[in-house]
Amino acid sequence: MKRWIVLALACLAMSPAWSATPVRIGSKAFTESVILGEVARLATRQAGVDAEHKRELGGTSILWSALQHGDIDAYPEYTGTITHELLKNLAPDADIPTLRAALKPLGIGITDSLGFNDTYAMGMREDRAAQLGVSRISDLPAHPDLRLGLSNEFMDRSDGWPGLRQRYGLPQTQVRGLDHALSYRALTSNAVDAIDLYSTDAEIPYYHLRTLEDDKHYFPHYEAVFLYRLPLEQSAPAFVKALQALSGRIDEDAMRQMNAMVKLHGEKETVVAAGFLGVQPDSDGAGFWSRLLQRTVEHLRLVLVSLIAAVVLAVPLGVFAARARRLGQVVMAMTGVLQTIPSLAMFVFMIPLFGIGTWPAIAALFLYSLLPIVRNTYTGLVGIPPDLRESAAALGLPRGVRLRQVELPMALRSILAGVKTAAVINVGTATLGALIGAGGYGQPIVTGIRLDDIGLILEGAIPAALMALAVQGLFEGVERWLTPRGMRLEARQ
Repeated sequence: MKRWIVLALACLAMSPAWSATPVRIGSKAFTESVILGEVARLATRQAGVDAEHKRELGGTSILWSALQHGDIDAYPEYTGTITHELLKNLAPDADIPTLRAALKPLGIGITDSLGFNDTYAMGMREDRAAQLGVSRISDLPAHPDLRLGLSNEFMDRSDGWPGLRQRYGLPQTQVRGLDHALSYRALTSNAVDAIDLYSTDAEIPYYHLRTLEDDKHYFPHYEAVFLYRLPLEQSAPAFVKALQALSGRIDEDAMRQMNAMVKLHGEKETVVAAGFLGVQPDSDGAGFWSRLLQRTVEHLRLVLVSLIAAVVLAVPLGVFAARARRLGQVVMAMTGVLQTIPSLAMFVFMIPLFGIGTWPAIAALFLYSLLPIVRNTYTGLVGIPPDLRESAAALGLPRGVRLRQVELPMALRSILAGVKTAAVINVGTATLGALIGAGGYGQPIVTGIRLDDIGLILEGAIPAALMALAVQGLFEGVERWLTPRGMRLEARQ
């Protein structure tokens, strides 16, 4: 009987319903990329292949790393980005067959152009440009006091601000890095004078912007394509065929119209993508409370797992630092250095080790939690009066017993304060996990920033703030519960 059960389970495990896993399509954290990700997902569904869309995974480097490491199977990209950021040894005007040949040894495939060129451009408000007589990028050097608001990725790209400044001899020094979605608000509120654009942005006509002529032909063509993992040509040929079938189907007007429907008219990307393909959109089915519950569970998982792991390591490290003072300073310094690494950079550093999703976010949060717990454990232990230590030693208590029954209980309030600090910091920092696919309260915040939707931003920000307050209150209650009554009375006096 057992033999038949094992055989039946093996057959079930080998059946398509059990063994098939959905292909994973990624997208960057801007509207056009999310729409193209949804177009690919729905087109794949039409082809009978199960697919999931991992939305808004940050910038180029994150998506490219995720594709190379197999954390996603495909994502929309642009030829200019490939030649300038990913395969820098190629000519800037390399065509798609050349790109295909260069990507093949890396195990990456590329579709033909989807049908539109979404190049970079520089833009100004029409009234401001007319006032200054600016119509070309080469007119900008005559106005060195202009304030530029450039997207963060554009600031550092080889095909972005550094090369543009050199090509045109731009003297502007008031240059700010902004999220691309927020740069339009900065421009219309007169906080900046010029920004970088994507040529298919719906905001260009909506805000009456003037696209400055690239008269020195600095920006290359950015033909939209899909990159995918080459092994899928054998393991999921229907998926690759569905991607290839999108080639030539989306012109600039169609893409600009889809962007406008999402950014300006509040339509959902899934609905817009389904309308373009002429198919029925997926049933949303996720109301506010179900979304909130899902994000809360995701956020709690990030915070709790990272915090528990940090406590397990940091408390012994704090004890070691308190007992071996010289080596302890090294431990304190190392944990302090971790705290100085920018949060988003720490998340990105974890991707090569853990891929994208929950685990790299947990790893980053774990590292950020170490310093406050190590420091407070150390402070609590070294702050114990020497006469109390001597009394415990005079009673003949072994060193380990003194640590467990005397020193740690006396340092408990300080240790708990460190854990509380780490927990509250983690609640806020975990919102960045959405940029690498970890979900949580950061997901509606990222989407809200992209869509300039205050309601969505608050949908993530308010629960995160309430969770931080709840965590702080919880630890204060635990501190009272674990602190011996005598020490509580002493603290009151």
